Amino acid sequence: MNNFHHYKLITATTATIICLITACYAVKQELAAAEVEVATANSEYQAHLGHIEKSWHETPDAVGLLTILIEEAQIAQAHAGYAITDVEDYDNIRLHIPHVRHAISSNTEPGGPGKGFGVERAAQGVADHMDYARNTSDATDSVKVHAEHVIASAQNIVAWSNKIIRMSDQLMGGAGPVWVSYYAKEVAKRTDWILNGNDANGDGKISWAEGEGGLAQIRQHLGFIEREG
Repeated sequence: MNNFHHYKLITATTATIICLITACYAVKQELAAAEVEVATANSEYQAHLGHIEKSWHETPDAVGLLTILIEEAQIAQAHAGYAITDVEDYDNIRLHIPHVRHAISSNTEPGGPGKGFGVERAAQGVADHMDYARNTSDATDSVKVHAEHVIASAQNIVAWSNKIIRMSDQLMGGAGPVWVSYYAKEVAKRTDWILNGNDANGDGKISWAEGEGGLAQIRQHLGFIEREG
């Protein structure tokens, strides 16, 4: 009989301990979830970085603004290259320059091989969301420092895009043969700048500064933010 009561006591004690452990684990899980929720809610700047690097609802397939910028820039560069394979083949130039225009700004050229979003729009979106990120209440020092560099480079891309459209307007608008070749080469040069930047001051380096930074510099400084937090 004593053994039976002893067994019941051990069983009840064990059950109580198991319940306490289970309850403690549940509380711990709830606290961890709450911490994650608070951290996420407080990461305002991360939301805007996410629009640049991960997803933005206005882009094709809702890809990030950086992704569509890269894709459109590569299409523009490819077709600018096709245009100048022979700078005296004016029909070929006039065939491919509209394809460049479509990738740069689909508003100016409704049909073509681009994604329908455009380099110019994507670059402006990167600049805008980087500006939003640096002005959030929880923006880190790294975000504030490198935002300037990303924005400057994105604005360079917008300026080069506008120049490409203006030059291609001249090219497609009845310019003489010499000018058609000249504008085609200048367009191709700027599509390369968009992707890789431009050594504007001739110092052998490409920085994020006005007239220099392009997509390569945007990616570099976004990488700094990712590493530094």
